[in-house]
Amino acid sequence: MQNKAVLLSIAIAIMSISEVCAVRRLSDYVNPFIGASTNTKAAHANHGLGKTFPGAATPFGMTQVSPNTITGGDNGPGYSYEHTSIEGFAFTQMSGIGWYGDLGNLLVMPTTGSLKTVAGEHDDTPSGYRSLYDKDSEQAKAGYYAAFLTDYGVKAEATASPHGGVLRFTFPENKLSRIQIDLARRVGGTSVRQYVEVADKHTIRGWMKCTPDGGGWGNGSGKPDYTVYFYARFSRPLENCGFWKADIPDDWKRRLGDVTGKEYRQRVSEAEIIRNADRMEGKHIGFFTEFETSAGEAVTFKAGISFVDMDGAERNFHAELENSSFDAVREQTRKLWDRALGKITVGGGTEDERTVFYTALYHTMIDPRMFSDVDGRYPGGDKLIHKTDRYSRRTIFSGWDVFRSQFPLQTIINPTLVNDEINSLIDLAEESGNGYYERWEFLNAYSGCMIGNPAISVIADAYVKGIKNYDVEKAYRYALNTSKAIGNGQSGYSAGSISQTLEYAYSDWCMSVLAGELGKDGDRTYFDERAKAYRLIFDDSVGWFRPRRKDGSWETWPVREGRIRDDYGCVESNPYQQGWFVPHDIDGMVALMGGEERTLADLTEFFERAPEDLLWNSYYNHANEPVHHIPFMFNRLKAPRLTQKWTRHICANAYGNRVEGLVGNEDVGQMSAWYILAASGIHPVCPGDATYEITSPVFDRITFNLDSGKKFTIKAINNSPKNIYIQKAKLNGKPYSPTYLNHRDIAAGGTLTLYMGGDL
Repeated sequence: MQNKAVLLSIAIAIMSISEVCAVRRLSDYVNPFIGASTNTKAAHANHGLGKTFPGAATPFGMTQVSPNTITGGDNGPGYSYEHTSIEGFAFTQMSGIGWYGDLGNLLVMPTTGSLKTVAGEHDDTPSGYRSLYDKDSEQAKAGYYAAFLTDYGVKAEATASPHGGVLRFTFPENKLSRIQIDLARRVGGTSVRQYVEVADKHTIRGWMKCTPDGGGWGNGSGKPDYTVYFYARFSRPLENCGFWKADIPDDWKRRLGDVTGKEYRQRVSEAEIIRNADRMEGKHIGFFTEFETSAGEAVTFKAGISFVDMDGAERNFHAELENSSFDAVREQTRKLWDRALGKITVGGGTEDERTVFYTALYHTMIDPRMFSDVDGRYPGGDKLIHKTDRYSRRTIFSGWDVFRSQFPLQTIINPTLVNDEINSLIDLAEESGNGYYERWEFLNAYSGCMIGNPAISVIADAYVKGIKNYDVEKAYRYALNTSKAIGNGQSGYSAGSISQTLEYAYSDWCMSVLAGELGKDGDRTYFDERAKAYRLIFDDSVGWFRPRRKDGSWETWPVREGRIRDDYGCVESNPYQQGWFVPHDIDGMVALMGGEERTLADLTEFFERAPEDLLWNSYYNHANEPVHHIPFMFNRLKAPRLTQKWTRHICANAYGNRVEGLVGNEDVGQMSAWYILAASGIHPVCPGDATYEITSPVFDRITFNLDSGKKFTIKAINNSPKNIYIQKAKLNGKPYSPTYLNHRDIAAGGTLTLYMGGDL
């Protein structure tokens, strides 16, 4: 009997272990292939689909180790799922952006046979060092990527640390195997100068300088100016290594169209091969190391990255990678993702919906990425090296996109990150000497991309939510400078533009909020008045917003197309889409539009005329940001069931567990953040007023695990694809009738219970 009891105990223990092992980790739900396509045909628009990358990254980390399939065109992530060949694995990438893109630096490729110095054509791999790959072998998970390169018979794997990454290449038996590094390569063009040296028998270090002369962000128009430094170690000794150096004439232009042209590629293919040297500098250089491999032999390449200097890259390497194997780094990265994704836990929903949710949450944790090294040093806007222990310096702020959903989400789950970004914006404004905030910051560059003053929105929203760990007076001073330098001007509106007039009016309202919070009553009154600028461009004769000329007269109205005329006074939108952007004064907007009943009918038509798949269209165009607040406006029009109906519709149709699962560009976390909030049952209409509109959750239970240790849970009782309408609500057990929730209710912890049913 005693032996049986012991055996039974062992059996129960084994079963318990099996049950634990069977439980999926949150990182297992991440599918990095969601959105990983730039395909314009599938998107029904030249903006393409999600434009995410499938490679390895850590939460808000400096590096992203990812396959690159293309250098030319508007392919910001450097990868698109439908491409059939890979040109290498880079250590830096951008996520979900258009405008040609940038980064894609330190491109590493395993090869065999004769050395080739040019990537070659994507549909003609023998013309260069790129390789076809087996799509069935391709894997992408949180912190891991793998594919089999068929031209070389090499299995390639990638993982990442916060400041570096590891590549593992499993070679076939071959007398001449190789790892080669194209130091000139860059997604949107080329680095303009490079340097590499052999530091010891296993190690190289160097840098790649990237300026507008080499294209990059906006093909140079985004003013990119950065240098990537690296410190890299090979598991195989550097016994037979060398360099290649292309002779690029001084008078040759080197932007995207130039470096992808036939003449330039031909010059690179004829690069000089140099051995018996220990360092090289030039305009277009590369490094290679060759060795014999046995079948199944794995060779690793580990690299630390810095934007400060080579010493910084080496320190980052020693801190994160020196004594760690590929598998150890991969597991550590997976743990980082489990912890980060654990900020929100969900119950209910389908397997696909959980995958969409956690992949979306993953995509909101790529940027704003770390810009400072492990020792706190970072490159400042004055081109000098700075050091801080007050915060982590951040970069890549896609302001026009992310003020709408991404930063409101982070105020809940990552308030320290929001503090970091505000500190970064303040210090950049000071270091650069500009004294104002950039709307689309890229590695310290004031790119000038898009419109509005979104940094002011982010600061106002953070401040009213109690996020204040920065120099508040300095933050306000630079916000004031920004609003004076960039806005609607003396006329009160932006000539020729609906988009700019409305966006700047909202930014001025955010200024009034900040001024009021800080007791600056004169400024509050001034900006309150300027926030009414939207009224100046509403034309009663056409019943909608219409651009004015400098002299105050109206631009000619497009009679045939009317409000759906693309780009008529609008940026990436039409007047019908942009005209709803008066989030700070919806009552005033409704009055202009003819009252609540008329506005509600118009808004309903706006959604009903959108296509079922919600791809790029002239009505509710979820593929782009100007409309992202609009579904929640039904709450303000006393029709909350329509907010509930349409947000569930959007969650089901604009997102999916497939490559085409993002209907538009991810835009640095914005598209995914919209889903996270809406699927959780809350979303702001107007960042800066600290409230979230309540809508129908996709899941039965959503818990926000706050940094304070408190939890806020949203329960949806009797929830289903048919029971999408809220019948009644309770907050912390008490009846709750408002259609909104205040941030302080979330921060305090508690439970919002929603009782769901069919149509009312």
